[in-house]
Amino acid sequence: MKSLIQKLINEQIAESVLVKQAIAQSPETILAIQQAAQKCVAVYQRGNKILIAGNGGSAADAQHMAAELSGRFNFDRPGIPAMALTANSSAITAIANDYGYEKVFSRQVQAFSKHGDLFVGISTSGNSSNILLAVEECQQQGVESIGLTGISGGKMAEVCDVCVRIPSKSTPRVQECHILIVHMLCAAVEEVLFGKQTSAEDTSQRYANPVLLSA
Repeated sequence: MKSLIQKLINEQIAESVLVKQAIAQSPETILAIQQAAQKCVAVYQRGNKILIAGNGGSAADAQHMAAELSGRFNFDRPGIPAMALTANSSAITAIANDYGYEKVFSRQVQAFSKHGDLFVGISTSGNSSNILLAVEECQQQGVESIGLTGISGGKMAEVCDVCVRIPSKSTPRVQECHILIVHMLCAAVEEVLFGKQTSAEDTSQRYANPVLLSA
């Protein structure tokens, strides 16, 4: 039994490393990450916010990203507005009950977004109907969208402004890399807006009291 578990551990580590190496060796994926990071930085430079959503493990990733941005990532700085659309169980169950589960995110995008905001949709398949409807709503609201998906990109690759496709068909490996990408995006935002090489005075003042997420 011990040898079986050890074999499993070694295989999981090796698989995870291989996928991350594939990302590093894919110019297309690196470019998509760079474009996503630029959009995340730009949304805050113009005084807007990021909305994030996903299902299951991706819902946890959405909340993780919102926490890193509104709290802190690598160092202390003013909080910046990021909202996980997965966190309000009353809203999710009410919308699902009244309109259907596929509307749980699009309804919130309609309620909380404004022109110039950014939506990050996380789906390993790229085909989650509630994420796709949220992206459709984003297009109506003048909100740009970033998709984090698996290797095919699914339908999200066709509708998102930027789609970061992880080069793997394994859901666990894709999810592990999604949180890596989330950390890259948070690091980029924090460093560009508040790092030593960039004056953060204007941005610090702008987000000194970020309480009205839907303003």
